[in-house]
Amino acid sequence: MGFVNQAKANEALRQAQDAYANGDQVLVYKFIEANKGSITTGPMVGIGPQIQAVEAIGWTLCNLATAESKTMTGERIAVVCLFRRR
Repeated sequence: MGFVNQAKANEALRQAQDAYANGDQVLVYKFIEANKGSITTGPMVGIGPQIQAVEAIGWTLCNLATAESKTMTGERIAVVCLFRRR
């Protein structure tokens, strides 16, 4: 995993740990795909490791939705995930 994707996974983990420590039962988190030219079928760059980081500490992915997201570097795919505590 590249530096940027690792940083994103670390931040997702930090946010998930905070929510877990606060006793939250639900966590909604938005991940932005790294690959800006993705118009074909294939892996979504960086998304899997970020989801795994959140699940590793006791959250379970229940639902997800995708949407276009505008970023400073252009349009990307956003994956909005609903996690619940195990």
